Amino acid sequence: RPIFVRTHEHIDAHFATCYRFFEDLCTINELQAMAQRYEVARMLKKGDTYIAVAEKTGASSATISRVNRCLLYGAKGYNIAIERENAEE
Repeated sequence: RPIFVRTHEHIDAHFATCYRFFEDLCTINELQAMAQRYEVARMLKKGDTYIAVAEKTGASSATISRVNRCLLYGAKGYNIAIERENAEE
């Protein structure tokens, strides 16, 4: 048995803390922009085309390109988050 087991309660508490932190830190527009970029990343990881991503998310080609660069060459933050999300499904 692992030393540290994450319970749903722990995850929910962590999520709530992160949510409050970002709510204090960011404006509504910034939060919406981050949500849009995350959706762009999810769609690109699925193999969707730039056109499909732009149509569904409303993101500009510059935003889509930047997110794609992060997926390929960045610090892997998007990749880690998406992999964890997929593992929970």
